[in-house]
Amino acid sequence: MDNQADIPAPLAPRCTLPQTVVMALEGTARKRWSEEETVLALYLYFQLPFGKLHSGNPEIQTLAAAIDRSSSSVAMKLCNFASLDPKITESGRKGLDGASKLDRATYAEFGQDWSGLVARAEELWSSQVDRQMAAAQLPLPASQRLHEKRSEFKFEPWQGESTTQAIVNQRVGQDFFRRAVLANYEEACCITGIADPRLLTASHIKPWGKDSQNRHNPANGLLLSATLDRAFDRGLITVDRARRIHVSRQLRDSRSRETRDYFQQFEKATLRPAARFDPEPAFLEWHNEHCFVDHRAA
Repeated sequence: MDNQADIPAPLAPRCTLPQTVVMALEGTARKRWSEEETVLALYLYFQLPFGKLHSGNPEIQTLAAAIDRSSSSVAMKLCNFASLDPKITESGRKGLDGASKLDRATYAEFGQDWSGLVARAEELWSSQVDRQMAAAQLPLPASQRLHEKRSEFKFEPWQGESTTQAIVNQRVGQDFFRRAVLANYEEACCITGIADPRLLTASHIKPWGKDSQNRHNPANGLLLSATLDRAFDRGLITVDRARRIHVSRQLRDSRSRETRDYFQQFEKATLRPAARFDPEPAFLEWHNEHCFVDHRAA
């Protein structure tokens, strides 16, 4: 007699994951990125050129240690932000496709309130990153940070607040703005291509004292070598909405042949492309109308 019917059918094979994968997934669940961590990561992202978004970057390693994550995890988060960056993706470069809803919301929030988000991010960085590094007695990483000399970072007289508060507000975000503009032009002058950060200044298009909402907006900055920065600040050169450079008659007609020759080469030239943020046309138009000496004299 055939007793096959009495033999229990074999159980379907169970789908099991290797223990290392299970541990990784459990770790992911425990280590969901918080809103504060995301702000810190995006704050760092805007200050690093695209080519420095890797786990070997000491600044990425510093942030990773402070928030108890791996350097690879932080580098991946920064590359997720790159996928949200239209200029990056339009250039043919590609970030990672894992951007979360929180990543997208934080990225959009920065664009709506640069100064507010930079102030908050710097407070978080001081309390979470710098403090932890100091407590662990670890040296801060050698980085490309170059602080503007006080005389180079141009402030107009503050109105409406105490002198003490004015000084505090002026200092907040100075380094962020410089580094974000450096990263935006990949550490090269947007007119000459000079690529030594020691010779470059992050110039506000619309001055600090004229627009409180865009003091830290990288789209309100041009990366210029020292001579061109001074010329732009004095209104001796300007840039129109199409990003074409205009040299004032004072420089074109200078009695110095060397001065004429140097500046005439830039007349009607176009700015080098930005990596992330094109200069805002409205800011360029403001500089044309209110700073450029040829227009002021008309």
